[in-house]
Amino acid sequence: MYLPTHFQQPNVKALRALMQAHPLATLVTHGAKGLDANPVPLMWVDDGSPHGVLRGHVARANPVWRDTAKGSEVLAIFHGPNAYISPSWYATKRETGRVVPTWNYLVVQARGPLRVIDDASWLRELVTALTGVHECVRPQPWAVEDAPADYIDAMLKAIVGIEIAPTSLQGKWKVSQNQPERNRQAAAQGVADEGHAELATWMMWRDGPTGR
Repeated sequence: MYLPTHFQQPNVKALRALMQAHPLATLVTHGAKGLDANPVPLMWVDDGSPHGVLRGHVARANPVWRDTAKGSEVLAIFHGPNAYISPSWYATKRETGRVVPTWNYLVVQARGPLRVIDDASWLRELVTALTGVHECVRPQPWAVEDAPADYIDAMLKAIVGIEIAPTSLQGKWKVSQNQPERNRQAAAQGVADEGHAELATWMMWRDGPTGR
């Protein structure tokens, strides 16, 4: 990934926050037929290691878990908020006219070996945890136990677990850091007005609402 210094995001907490807020990753693998890319929800888990671990599952019918060589490196790309940036928002447009459009975005890339886990108990624990994360905000959260046991058993047989222990994490926050502060604030207001509140927050506070 092309990563100019001013767009680097070294804040590990910010990287984790984005992966947790946007868990649907693009999983890039290399198998016998070449490159492959699959959208896979991945849950970041703090296991005490420097980069944590990513856990998810794929359909048993998906050949990715068979075609990817055991222990080979894969790439998981987490896409955060993004939006077009109009030069008409910049204060300097009125001063010099020397402005052009761009696109702002946040992305995290995690690289590491792929581990395939074909174990019903592990999968049950994973889907229970995944469900808990995404259902906890609902007035009446759905739980795995709400479905008939034999149905859940059949569903678990139809999936295979995957785990990635990242050896590296890279974050690219392209949020107008290369612009004068007045341009950046004006652009943040512009994207907020167009419904991109999350991106606007990151533009105003590079490491999130807790600070720059």
